[in-house]
Amino acid sequence: MHPTVTPPSQTPTTLPALCLDALRRYAKADAINQKRGGEWLHMQGDEFARRVRRVAMGLAAAGIRSGDRVGLISENRAEWTLADLAILSLGAINVPIYTTQAPDQVGFILQDSGARALFVSGSRVYKHAKPGIESAGKIESIIFFDAEAAQGVRRATTLEAIERAGESEEEERPDAFDELTARVQSTDTATIIYTSGTTGEPKGVVLTHDNFVSNVLAISGSLPISSKDIALSVLPLSHIFERTVFYVFCWSGVSVYYAASFDQVGEHLKEVRPTIMTAVPRLFEKVYHRIVKQGTAVEGWKRKLFGWALETGKRYAELRDLRKRVPLTLQTQQAIADRLVFSKWREGVGGRLRYFVSGGAPLSPALSYAFLAAGIPILQGYGMTETCVVSANRPDDNRVGTVGRAFPGIEVKTAEDGEILVRGPNVMHGYFGKAEDTANVFTADGWFQTGDVGRMDSEGRLYITDRKKELFKLSNGKYIAPQLVESLIKQSSLVSQVVVIGAGRKQPAALIVPDWDALADVMTGTKASLPDMRLRVSRDPAAIRVVQREVATLTAPLADYERVRRVALLPEEFSIDGGELTPTLKVRRRVVDEKYQKLIEELYGGGISENEREV
Repeated sequence: MHPTVTPPSQTPTTLPALCLDALRRYAKADAINQKRGGEWLHMQGDEFARRVRRVAMGLAAAGIRSGDRVGLISENRAEWTLADLAILSLGAINVPIYTTQAPDQVGFILQDSGARALFVSGSRVYKHAKPGIESAGKIESIIFFDAEAAQGVRRATTLEAIERAGESEEEERPDAFDELTARVQSTDTATIIYTSGTTGEPKGVVLTHDNFVSNVLAISGSLPISSKDIALSVLPLSHIFERTVFYVFCWSGVSVYYAASFDQVGEHLKEVRPTIMTAVPRLFEKVYHRIVKQGTAVEGWKRKLFGWALETGKRYAELRDLRKRVPLTLQTQQAIADRLVFSKWREGVGGRLRYFVSGGAPLSPALSYAFLAAGIPILQGYGMTETCVVSANRPDDNRVGTVGRAFPGIEVKTAEDGEILVRGPNVMHGYFGKAEDTANVFTADGWFQTGDVGRMDSEGRLYITDRKKELFKLSNGKYIAPQLVESLIKQSSLVSQVVVIGAGRKQPAALIVPDWDALADVMTGTKASLPDMRLRVSRDPAAIRVVQREVATLTAPLADYERVRRVALLPEEFSIDGGELTPTLKVRRRVVDEKYQKLIEELYGGGISENEREV
């Protein structure tokens, strides 16, 4: 049973008003949840709100004032949200940092923002970020979530100590917290989020309380989300997408369960059995390839059944998506496929999932159709750090290949060159300390220039085709949109990661990190999955030919000049540590080009081509 919840007396204008009121109003026993020592810990909404008050007062006692910047570097966990809401309640500014951020970038962010204090989760994160933290001269205190991590660290204290100090402050001045939060204005800066920077140094995006609150109210009024929902949170809260989504969940009374890493998702899905979940295409690709691998690992009629069900489901889902008539025979076949195969998919994600929401990168249509056939719709959305969440598909209006319609109050249009322009209360106020950079991304009449290229259909649905700066020109003058080509190639179970290259060349090519287990399955007698064998296999013409044949098939529907005819296999994954990926898993194409320059020259100079070998 869910208790009757009295609506708020007035619309909130700041994030503390939005979140703390909702936590108290719904007073759910499992408002915020995380796993510790193998057990799920459940935190009541009203108690969590009281803890926010105590931490905020503890920060105030430590000298944090309105407008002060406070860094926050932690995995997804309840304390991240606790610290965030406490910082915001004082009118201070949260500066989130990814746990995967390089130490020199950690130092840059802390120094550039002028952060006075820093929240850190524990020893592992601190050890990684320590060189950057020590290089930032203005940090006066480091507050650890895990108390034992503070031992021996200069200027260190603990979240527990801050909370105790805040409790004492509240006893002496019971009205102080309310007085402080009442001073926070909708136009005040809530956060400075540093862009991950595919080129150049990161820039601090300045977002106000109103940027977030307007976005939260628009989203929650457009998507079917209620206090009956349960969400599994796995994307980093330092990312604009997941952070905005948390505020939406909080406002709507959704129970939020934190997963600290992608590795825990499979286990948590079965335990939490969420009804809503946000994710990025990389996660869906991994889940899909794992399902396909399991389905094709069996022999005989079961393997044939799986393949038949998958193809049947995709055909059925595509016709439904295109609003075309589904033949009665196909409807019957889909019902059989659903009972025998797709019902197991739904159980694998907990059995209660109403929909996924995907953001951050394009999602291949084939993958979308597969999940749609299984009764698990993936609603693609679109946004940027500078714009919060701009648009998304709705469950009752979900079109594969689009990122849906803009949320209420947000304007979207395309420029003459196809660049997507956005205007509305969700758009940032600028880049911190960079007036010239800020001016350069806005038009004279206030439209934010996203750098993304796309189009809109007659009903206002937005299609993203690529990043403006990532489009490259072939030697024949034709332009290639690499993300589009990559999304097709990623449909292959043999492909783990891919980057399409070819600027100034006759045709595009692809650098591919194989799924080594899948490649080993098709390369009879080759132990491609063994790490010490990967370098040799990546140079093996037979292995290259196997992957290339698949890539040629997947890119066949493209125009002739867009098709990928040459591939190179890489023995090591693109990674954040290696510099090829940003903390948000976007590809730094310039880094890839520089790192693999010799291989690229070999690829175009004498690599196996579709024109030279039968594929």
